[in-house]
Amino acid sequence: MRETTPFEKIDLHLIRVLHTVIAERSVSRAAVRLGMHQPAVSTALKRLRDLSGDPILVRSGGGMQPTDAALRMLEPAAAILQSAEHLFTDARAFDPRSSARTFRIAASDYLDPQFLPKLVALLKKQAPLCAVELQALSQGVDYSGQLAQGEVDVVIGNWPQPPTELRMAQLFSDEPVCLVSQSHPAVRRGWTAEEWLDAEHIAPMPTHPGAKGVIDEALNAQGLHRNIAVRCAHFGLMPQMVASSLLVLTTGRQFCERYAAQLPLAILPVPVPLPQMRYYQLWHDRTHHSSAGTWLREAVKNTALLL
Repeated sequence: MRETTPFEKIDLHLIRVLHTVIAERSVSRAAVRLGMHQPAVSTALKRLRDLSGDPILVRSGGGMQPTDAALRMLEPAAAILQSAEHLFTDARAFDPRSSARTFRIAASDYLDPQFLPKLVALLKKQAPLCAVELQALSQGVDYSGQLAQGEVDVVIGNWPQPPTELRMAQLFSDEPVCLVSQSHPAVRRGWTAEEWLDAEHIAPMPTHPGAKGVIDEALNAQGLHRNIAVRCAHFGLMPQMVASSLLVLTTGRQFCERYAAQLPLAILPVPVPLPQMRYYQLWHDRTHHSSAGTWLREAVKNTALLL
């Protein structure tokens, strides 16, 4: 038969008695504080002495004093009790003002460029001790696996059809428009659907080989195909490329308006009917009931409302 280790003889109640007896330096006062009868505290103290091989409390003058070993046990005992208290309360109640956890967010860079800065500002204002990690949602990223493994808490982006195995909530919709240089001929004369399709377009890299983005999925459904002359993995660099060329970037109005206010760019309507671009936040069942996860998703939703 396997011999029982000292660790297996310790329970949380015994740690609580240990901490209280040392802090109060009195069995009787510890009993009052613990709501126990004094003989029960004395019995627990005897068990603690047997386990530690130390008297824990010794007589000194007219009272009791903790031994050096007992004083060394005071802080670890407090830490154990605090950890035990947080073990289940953290799953039920998240206090953003005192929590020091890390929030991990994966987001595509074709969001409104103000979205993530506003989200970080909100998180740091309401949860000042929490760390924030922003991860790219780029080609080849297995965001579903990252959510399942707890590597990220929430994923933000737009999809023609969000993955059904994940939880999701729509954040906002945006009208697709075209971003072109102010010197592009279409700014002066407009364009037909055929001219728009034949123009040189810039588009993000596909998420995986053969994949099509929201725009091209919608065009294919109409039997149409545009001329993609440039593919770029860095969406935030595309407006600068468009400003100095005849390239056409088709994406959400919010994104285009931010850059049109900074660069020599113009916004034109798309001469082909396209559906609204819908942006979502996705999360996994593992964090669906987490109070911290719920708080984070609410912060993401509130940020979308501010745009």
